[in-house]
Amino acid sequence: MARQADRGATASGKSRRRWGAVLGVICLVAVLVAGAVAAIGHLLNGRSPLAAPITPECTASTDAGVATLDPEQAANAALIAAVGQARGMSPRAVTIALATAMQESKLRNLDYGDRDSLGLFQQRPSQDWGTPEQIMDPLYSAGEFYKELEKVPGFETMPITEAAQAVQRSAFPDAYAQHEPTARSFASSLTGHSPAALTCALPPADHPHTPEAFLAAFRSEWGDEAADRATSDPGTPAASADPNHPATPPAVALRATSEVEAWALASWAVAKADQLGADSVEVAGQLWTRQSATWAPAPSPSGPDPGTRHGVTIDLAE
Repeated sequence: MARQADRGATASGKSRRRWGAVLGVICLVAVLVAGAVAAIGHLLNGRSPLAAPITPECTASTDAGVATLDPEQAANAALIAAVGQARGMSPRAVTIALATAMQESKLRNLDYGDRDSLGLFQQRPSQDWGTPEQIMDPLYSAGEFYKELEKVPGFETMPITEAAQAVQRSAFPDAYAQHEPTARSFASSLTGHSPAALTCALPPADHPHTPEAFLAAFRSEWGDEAADRATSDPGTPAASADPNHPATPPAVALRATSEVEAWALASWAVAKADQLGADSVEVAGQLWTRQSATWAPAPSPSGPDPGTRHGVTIDLAE
């Protein structure tokens, strides 16, 4: 009886091992299938299946140092810089404005703050900065900051923290100084004085973007004069494309009057890419793409209106 029991136990053990091996094979197949599906998905989105997950961020690398903001902060920094340049303000003024907004709101358009403070610059309706609705409009609040900054005698040469405090009248007058390196790096790149300094690492756009929406945002931030020099090219619709005329993405062409301004426009487009859907930006023979997340020589430099005018070409996500 004992031998029969031993034989039964042996058979049972072999059966369990056999089923264990089968389950192991099934699990392995499932893992391989899941990996293949993920790889195909990555490839369809233009990414290597071995690439690490993207941490969305924008970086400005200049003589002032290397500074990083997330896409929301970078888009607000680009808006502040554009409003300043549209008003004819200097890079120094843009640096002061950025350092102020970094301290007051961390470059976020907050609908709350100390007492009745609101917006990017934490301006107060009770201190005659405007209505709550006006202050919550970043274009308005940035314009009001520059308007007050222009009234400060010698703001161009005084320490940044003193210039910011003269406008803001903060309870912490020395706090602005800690943001000076980051503000200087982003101001220098966003005003075009540090070419190819601003890059953004972004995932693929999750929906199509139109030239009309891009140009509307450009006009609101840069003003009519700059916007009147811009054009759009809707590209060839995919549905009507043929083998001899492949589909091209919708594109926008921005025209500048100098190379410095061209780099300012290009850096603005990169900083706003997460918001406005730029897939690539080309300027002065250099190309930034979402896939590369960096500037590199363009394979076939193009751009609108070569010669006396400097062009920036932006392809939008389809």
